[in-house]
Amino acid sequence: MNKNSDDGERINLLGMTRQRLESFFVGIKEKPFRAKQIMQWIHHRGIIDFNEMSDMSLKLRKTLSQIAEIRLPMVVDERKSADGTRKWLIETSGGGVVESVLIPSGNRATLCVSSQVGCSLDCSFCSTGKQGFQTDLSSAEIVGQLWLANKSFDVFQSGKGRMVTNVVLMGMGEPLLNFDNVVSAMNLMMDDLGYGISKRRVTLSTAGVVPQLDRLSRESDVSLAISLHAPNDHLRSQLVPINRKYPIAELLSSARRYLSSLNDINRRVTIEYILIAGVNDQLEHAIELSKLLKSFPCKINLIPFNPFPGSIYSRPSKRAISRFWKTLVDAGLIVTIRATRGDDIDAACGQLVGRVIDRTQRSTRYDKTNINPVNLRNSL
Repeated sequence: MNKNSDDGERINLLGMTRQRLESFFVGIKEKPFRAKQIMQWIHHRGIIDFNEMSDMSLKLRKTLSQIAEIRLPMVVDERKSADGTRKWLIETSGGGVVESVLIPSGNRATLCVSSQVGCSLDCSFCSTGKQGFQTDLSSAEIVGQLWLANKSFDVFQSGKGRMVTNVVLMGMGEPLLNFDNVVSAMNLMMDDLGYGISKRRVTLSTAGVVPQLDRLSRESDVSLAISLHAPNDHLRSQLVPINRKYPIAELLSSARRYLSSLNDINRRVTIEYILIAGVNDQLEHAIELSKLLKSFPCKINLIPFNPFPGSIYSRPSKRAISRFWKTLVDAGLIVTIRATRGDDIDAACGQLVGRVIDRTQRSTRYDKTNINPVNLRNSL
């Protein structure tokens, strides 16, 4: 259970699943149905003050105020892109900072959620990996990103407007290396008493932590995305170092096992492939990739590389991207090219970085008037 970092006593209820909340209420001599009530207040109505929860007795509200809290992660800055994308800079309880990105599109709104402060995998094309790993996010800090995004649409108060319809665990960090907190958060996102998002619309993206992916097949049925980015082990090991431990054949076999566990013949894995000029975007790479994935149940998402300060890579030309796409399509594969969104606020794929917090400065608070994510990134 998450403790309040200030007083060390109050329990944060924000990230608790239905089962954990039921156990919590039984533990304080209350009926399990109280879990349903409080979940609806938090996740349906956006209420985080126990005193406003009118269907609970005054005695219970007083007790909850003494032993528990509903503590959201702190937003220290927000940026809005010309294309409608929004990015929040969020401080975690340990003093680290992550970024969360909301991408509206027609009637849909997709939230890209972070699961760790930094990342230990150090993929060569990703700015997050360049800051190293600091800490895991709690389930409350993961779910809190969804609460904050819905709050930004004012849907809690009005009951109208756009809700977040899709969640992708594709932000900062490797989700499978924060397994328990990520699974709890995803279960809460899919729970009808939580956010009621379909399992097809909650997607976990992994660079290939095979043992944890096999574990996921026993504990969840969310949609799966694989960060592949290369058609062979030699190249992928340079781009995605974890491939040296879990090569492509092992990773795809694990992904097949995951799909088999779903008992749904229509489910496919999303293959994410960042196109980098002169590195993995050549015709021979497209041909090799089409052969690798020909019999694999997937759809391919091509992502033109998004530059960030200090990177040695660049984005391919439109012609090279189109040629790569056509080669895969001609081979019978399902392929889309991801539109770049939010790059004017450094919110595009691979650009999320937050800020590296030195171990001696973890208690640092932030002046909201001076924070600029671009400047923070340039200071790395």
